[in-house]
Order: sequence, then C-alpha cells, then structure tokens
Amino acid sequence: MISIENISKSFGKQEVLKNISVRMNSNECIALIGPNGSGKTTLIKSILGMVPVVKGSIQIDNNSIKDNYQYRELIGYMPQIGRYPDNMNIGQVIRLMKDIRGNQSTIDETLIDDFNLREMYSKKMSTLSGGTRQKVSACIAFLFNPQILILDEPTAGLDPLSSEILKNKILVEKEKGKLIIITSHVLSELEDMITRVIYMQDGNIRIDASLNELLQQTGENKLGKIISKALN
Repeated sequence: MISIENISKSFGKQEVLKNISVRMNSNECIALIGPNGSGKTTLIKSILGMVPVVKGSIQIDNNSIKDNYQYRELIGYMPQIGRYPDNMNIGQVIRLMKDIRGNQSTIDETLIDDFNLREMYSKKMSTLSGGTRQKVSACIAFLFNPQILILDEPTAGLDPLSSEILKNKILVEKEKGKLIIITSHVLSELEDMITRVIYMQDGNIRIDASLNELLQQTGENKLGKIISKALN
C-alpha cells in the first residue's frame, strides 16, 4: 500500500534519512521505533507530504504522492501533540473536520462515544488537559474510516482506561485488514498489537522483520529484549 524507494532527506548539513526503501502493506500493524533523532518523524512527515521528498519516491496504492493531495483521504493521522484553535470547542473542531472532508458516508464515531466526548463538546480546546487533547486527536484519526492509520505516540498522556479503549480500537481496525503504523517509546504497549517491527537509527533502517521472525530468531518474548538482541 505504501512503497518508499530510495528517499533521502537532509536539513542543512544533517542527513536525516539515508536512502530509505521499504514497503508497508495492508493487513499489517507496524511498530516504527527507534531512538530520538533516528528519522522516524521525518519518514512519517514525508509520507504525509508535510516534508517534501527531493530524492527518491513515495507511492500509495501505486500512485505517486508528488503533486497529489487526494491520497491523504486514505490516511488517518494522530500526531503526538495535536494543535487546535484555542477559541474553538471540541464539538466545533469535530464538525470542522467533517466539513473539510465533505464525504461523511463512512463516518466512524466509535471513539467519540467510548471516550464520552459528546458530554464535553462545549469545552474550549484551550481548557483541555493533554490527555483530553489526545482523545480528540484519536477520534479525528479514526473518524473517516481510513485505510491507513499513522499513530504517533498514541497513548501518551492517556489514563490507563482510555489507553485500553484506544488499543482495543486499534485491534478492531487491524482485524479489518488496514495498514497501521505506530510509533511509541513504550514498547510493552505494542506487543499485543503489532505484526512487524521497523527499527530506525541514524537515518537508516536497522531492523525490518515480522514479529514472529524476531521471536524465533532471538528466543525472547519482550519487545525491548527482542530489539536489543536483534541489534547485537
């Protein structure tokens, strides 16, 4: 579904992505992990078109993303930190997103109900806690039933119950055969969801393998230990 061929990206003299090639397919739940500064965020922003790709190419559904904004309708994106107009309330933000997208035939408001957000629709964004902002971001990411979900530190700031609600929703979408890409520094939260691990370091992909392959190769059952042993 996503085909990345030989992309490189530099900011000034700093090379952030170094000739990256990778394919990500439907029916996969991928952990995109690595230390800070490894290139994960730049790779995600390149897929989203937020960082222009000069070298190499990115295709989604066999179509180049260059000069093609419509592919974004296939993607639901949950940023690590969602930024919204402070003077708007939750309900207005949700309605704004629906108006921007236009086509509402496949609206999925499951998370809005599971998080009880309707009861808070009148609350201004400027008054929300970080956890409630995360809930709004999650609801928007899933709202249009996208075929690709990119979730950047999705449980950061969520209370344990809300975190479980979100993880269960991810599992539901995984069973539908969607492509799900998750970044997280809390590796233990990923173990029950992912089918594949892509580990980045210094702008390179150091590990790209299915979770089952890594389990067999390392003999470990905890993701942190699996990564450590695979790297060594």
